[in-house]
Amino acid sequence: MVDFLFRGNLAQIDPDVAALIDLEAVRQARKLILVPSESSVPYAVREALSSPFHNLYAEGYPPSHWRKLAEDDLLDVDARLAELRRNSGKRYYQGAEIADIVESLARRRVAERFATGKLKPNDLFVNVQPLSGAPANSAVYTALLQPGDTLMGMNLLHGGHLTHGSPVARSGLQYNIVSYGVNLETERLDYDEIRALALEHKPKIIVAGFTSYPWSPDWAQFRAIADEVGAILLADVSHVAGLIIAEVFPSPVGIADIVMFTTHKTLGGPRGAVLITHKSALASKVDRGVFPGEQGGPHVNTITALAVAMKLASTVQFKALQQQTVYNAKRMAERLTQNGLRVVYGGTDSHMLLADVGRIKGKDGSPLSGDMAARILDIAGIVCNRNTIPTDVSPFRATGVRFGTPWVTQRGFREQEMDAVTDAISELLLSAQPFSYAGGFDRKDWRMKVDFETLVRVKGKVNHLATEAGIDYVVPDLADYYIEADAAAEHFHVLPDDEPSETWQTIEINGPKAARFLDVAVTSNVYALGYGDIQPSWVLDGDGRVLARAVVERLTEDTYLLHVERNIDVIAEWLIALSDGYTRFEPSDIYAKVPGPVSISILPDAIPPQKFGDLQFADSPIPGAGFDPDKAYFIGCRGVDAPAGDPLPVFEWQEPEPNGLLKTTIHDVHVKLGAKMVPFAGYDMPVWYTTVSEEHLATRQAAGLFDVTHMGVFEFTGPGAEAFLNAITANDVANLKVGKAHYSYLLGVDGLPIDDIFVYRLGVEEFMVVVNASNNDKNWAWVNAVQEGTVAIDPQRTWVKAPGRENVLVRDLRAMTSGIHRRVDVALQGPKSRDVLLKLAGSDADKAKVKGMAWASVVGVNLGGHDLVISRTGYTGERMAFEIFVHPDEAPVLFEQLIAAGATPCGLAARDSLRTEAGLPLYGHELAGHFDMNPADAGFASYVKLWKPFFVGKQAYLDYEAQRDRICTRFRMDNKGVRPPQPGDPVLDKRGRVVGTVTSCSIDSEGYQLGQVLIKTSHVAEGTPILIFSNAANTRDGKSPAELKPGDRTAVPESATIVSRFPKRNK
Repeated sequence: MVDFLFRGNLAQIDPDVAALIDLEAVRQARKLILVPSESSVPYAVREALSSPFHNLYAEGYPPSHWRKLAEDDLLDVDARLAELRRNSGKRYYQGAEIADIVESLARRRVAERFATGKLKPNDLFVNVQPLSGAPANSAVYTALLQPGDTLMGMNLLHGGHLTHGSPVARSGLQYNIVSYGVNLETERLDYDEIRALALEHKPKIIVAGFTSYPWSPDWAQFRAIADEVGAILLADVSHVAGLIIAEVFPSPVGIADIVMFTTHKTLGGPRGAVLITHKSALASKVDRGVFPGEQGGPHVNTITALAVAMKLASTVQFKALQQQTVYNAKRMAERLTQNGLRVVYGGTDSHMLLADVGRIKGKDGSPLSGDMAARILDIAGIVCNRNTIPTDVSPFRATGVRFGTPWVTQRGFREQEMDAVTDAISELLLSAQPFSYAGGFDRKDWRMKVDFETLVRVKGKVNHLATEAGIDYVVPDLADYYIEADAAAEHFHVLPDDEPSETWQTIEINGPKAARFLDVAVTSNVYALGYGDIQPSWVLDGDGRVLARAVVERLTEDTYLLHVERNIDVIAEWLIALSDGYTRFEPSDIYAKVPGPVSISILPDAIPPQKFGDLQFADSPIPGAGFDPDKAYFIGCRGVDAPAGDPLPVFEWQEPEPNGLLKTTIHDVHVKLGAKMVPFAGYDMPVWYTTVSEEHLATRQAAGLFDVTHMGVFEFTGPGAEAFLNAITANDVANLKVGKAHYSYLLGVDGLPIDDIFVYRLGVEEFMVVVNASNNDKNWAWVNAVQEGTVAIDPQRTWVKAPGRENVLVRDLRAMTSGIHRRVDVALQGPKSRDVLLKLAGSDADKAKVKGMAWASVVGVNLGGHDLVISRTGYTGERMAFEIFVHPDEAPVLFEQLIAAGATPCGLAARDSLRTEAGLPLYGHELAGHFDMNPADAGFASYVKLWKPFFVGKQAYLDYEAQRDRICTRFRMDNKGVRPPQPGDPVLDKRGRVVGTVTSCSIDSEGYQLGQVLIKTSHVAEGTPILIFSNAANTRDGKSPAELKPGDRTAVPESATIVSRFPKRNK
């Protein structure tokens, strides 16, 4: 008979998956895993998991009376099968007779392990079918609660679990949740408070059990509280089941109505869960809650593996393991405290503990987050997890790290090894340098750096401990899997103990960001390399010290070779650390990060030195020998001992005398429509057509149309365009995808805005940049001066020049010289703007492009007979908004077509009121201007990407940020009809102290005066009351209060309130 069975082992059938399994085996051997919810599952358990029991469906349960059969009776297989043949079973499927035996065996062994002095195995009702802890808890809720019933459990932030009532989990969504926590002073459970909450809310179930609270609960007190309010007591002992079996942690069996535990934590079994009750009335409900209430067929292979795990749990070795697990956790807590780290909750009497890493602060006050701590520890070879601590306000802003000792104890760790690993953890964490990137107006994105030497040292210590630790399998060598072996060599790279190499060897750098990565990491101009080209170079550390002489070779678009003269392992470790992004390399700039990630591979063969015989080398970095003196940035550039170039002058700009008003190509249309025309930025522009309020509301409610063709439009093309723009703008152009746009700034070397701009990426080597009309000529002069290399772009290294400048073509797309490629901007804004746009004639394909546009996306289409570039962006705060780039000769026709399609023409006044209401900056008001405001002052620091190692103005920007105490936000006058505040008007706090200045103000959609204010950061909170002397510049000189007489007049400030920095979107 020819069958259809797949024969062969995993490596033969699916070598890719086999390789990944081997790689994971290597990881578990090479790392020290301190996750309290993980353990090394014995081989026998894993063998049972892969047994033929995996093939079964077995909905239902074994015969009920088998629960009281002893193990010997259950293993009388002949008798059991005979009984089933005669009486059948309770399953929905036949063919489960052996599954009945193995599940009954697992239930019996669980009962025997958890029996107490008062309750024998026959007194316990055990369900081994839950697939994991969450379904097990949910099964109990399904069995005993109705939606809306009250459930009481521990607060997730204080140590509870998602299934104990977290608002984002099913339990929190389906039931009325009452959460208890710890006393914030003692960090221990406050049973009086728990009792008070229970008496107030009368929960139907109280969950006692935790995922990060490390102390044993007082089961008797929980029992008393539950009895007092008539609640079911559910003990979730998922973490400590193994400890309970070994009698090193108090058991809730017989005290709690139901006990739930998972089987893969301290128990060291398969990933499953168990429910136990000693109450027969609850047992049947729990069984129905599991099946059919919560799940279908059980995983019989998991139940089989659980039976094996429960046999191991009866051994002396298992008890010793659990005892040592607790000893190790206590020792770790003591050692962390000795080393200067605070242990949350004051210690532990279980297998886990938490460290408060948030007390480690950076120079800017940023805390070390649990996430950053866990990340850097993992890179060093120590696996743990971030965790909230009771003082945290969100699980996404955790400042704790949770450690557990089950796995390392299994591998043989005792007190001496625990001291060593704890010291390594302490050394690395206490050396961390936290900082923050701007993540929004008032949100900080916590980050961290460590120094390279400390990281290398700790990795070596951890590697030694992991190598010495026990392992119950042969660690794969990955010899048959080149890709995985290469990945492992990088992922687990540790400096060898032998002497550094002194021969030429090669490192391969691969990935889409390889060129950008290498250009920062070495001294030569990597961008200048063509395919197959080589160039001499140097690898320096952050202080400018030489690590190695090198040769860079370009193989393909994304693959480079770095040939180094010596120190191959040190260089590889350095490059890996730079790619990972957690190592500080710039002494004066903690924010800088090398572009990445990239793949780093040491190639096996040495290189004969004569291969580079034609290259010019030197004994130290000098121009012409691997060192580019004009290069704007490379690691070590500020410390390297090398000749400087000739200094370049600072850019200076003198505004030309006005030579009459210019007109846009749409000017005649405005006049025909009856617009009120005013001078603006050198142009005769419409300020309104009807009224500001009508045009404002038309944009907010329908579609407003704006002539912004006076704004400058520049084009940057060529292989150097990305690098050039990335150097002269503050946002990250290199990470801007084709077909997307972003807001950005041109900063001067003083860190102040030359202009705020929008950058559109139309192709891999094609960008469009829109600049303010009033700054167009200045911007054009600046960009061209930088490209020509005639002005300084770094005040410290005044001779350097922008990258990519020799390979970028810059064009003014408004200029006549751009011919058919000319572009100007028309803005269509408002909730119905897309509907208006789609009324223009065009192909279905082009209209589909417009319909599919997400925010900040850019497409090229033909609508209304015009070749258009359209971006979904704008300056009104509307999310449905478009900027349409069209040839200036076609702009008048397009403008009238859009009006005919339903758009309302709007003038400059409405544009200003809309942007003010939206909290958007205007150059000269919220940027630059009288107060020299930079993007952070304006509340837009998140658009300045400090991770870029270099951009013009960065150092000055950082210096200012270190002492900045002001920011721009919005305010709203408390009353309608008051005198409108004007830019420059003083802003006072409730005590009469001047704390800010008005920068803009206009009327909002509801008729209130709403504006922006540059104010002290201490007064920026939403809801803060302020006072404004409106139109103060025109207030007549008054008398002092002591001189006032009846009939005199004096200025009185108007009341206002700080509102949110940006309008809150409707949900």
